Amino acid sequence: MGAEWPDRTDLRPDVVLHGGPWLGLIISKKVGNAVIRHRTARRLRHAFAAVASDELPRETYVVIRAFPGIVDRSSTELAEVLRSALRHRKVVAAVRAASTEAEVVR
Repeated sequence: MGAEWPDRTDLRPDVVLHGGPWLGLIISKKVGNAVIRHRTARRLRHAFAAVASDELPRETYVVIRAFPGIVDRSSTELAEVLRSALRHRKVVAAVRAASTEAEVVR
């Protein structure tokens, strides 16, 4: 049936999630007007799709907060920065811990 809702308290039993890893974006108005923000979101989603399949297990949630300097980065740079961030030792440790916890719960 896919991944379970991570909230074990059943506060949202009506929500069913399929797929993953999941991406959340925070792009403030400081990044630019609506056109720039949407373009930035599309570029980040594209970079995430390219990187996530190689770097993350399906049960992973990633939230990215975009700062104004992101507008000047190329799509290749965005993917490389994202790949580097996902390989950071703290992120790797957190993903491993979450994967281990998910296996124990099942």
